Amino acid sequence: MENIITAENMHQFAYTNENEYPGPYKAIVLDFHGLGFSGMVSETPSFAHACTEHGVLYMFPYYGPWSWMNDVAVKFTDSIIDAAFEKYQLAQDTPIISTGGSMGGLSALTYTRYAKRTPAACAANRPVCDLPYHFTERVDLPRTIYHAFAHYDCGFNEALESASPMHQVDNMPDIPYYIVHGDADKSVNMQLHPDRFVAKMREKNYTITYEKVPGMGHPDFEGDPVKRYWDFIFSFVK
Repeated sequence: MENIITAENMHQFAYTNENEYPGPYKAIVLDFHGLGFSGMVSETPSFAHACTEHGVLYMFPYYGPWSWMNDVAVKFTDSIIDAAFEKYQLAQDTPIISTGGSMGGLSALTYTRYAKRTPAACAANRPVCDLPYHFTERVDLPRTIYHAFAHYDCGFNEALESASPMHQVDNMPDIPYYIVHGDADKSVNMQLHPDRFVAKMREKNYTITYEKVPGMGHPDFEGDPVKRYWDFIFSFVK
């Protein structure tokens, strides 16, 4: 199928901070949303304001509420990035920083694995890291994960592993990573997701920073942990 996402219609497929800051842009920040988001952004997020302050193009891909960075989500994201490079006449070495939380955290990590243009860095907050395990972790998850991977020709577990950061450690690009997670998270278990993923990444000598936040639950990403997360992201702006 031909690609239908263009510089002219890109706003139908991703929210950007263009209205707030039309450029020139020093970098692109991808902000992948969590599970279930199905609308369109109506109010500029604080993260987008921060991108504006740093001269960065903020992109919030409308990549689907149950996508889990499957092959369609990767193609979708590649297409909106290509459209952005064309629309804003970006230099080919413009850095891309892949970010997101929860399902979006998995997406940020997994996208670096498959991206047409490899991101310069990746920051994930409260990320799902072991997708096959996550399939069993909560009663609301199997329908969403099956929806994302039922079209794959391979076995179901193989399909899940293809989008699971834990199972793709050997194939991850050699870029800096930043992970932040709270030890009170009841939705994505810290010990079974980032603790294990970070340990495997360090065994392979990847550059990875890991911040564990005492008392922080799944929806509680705010304050100083956010500032440090943003500091990492904006350190890659030219």
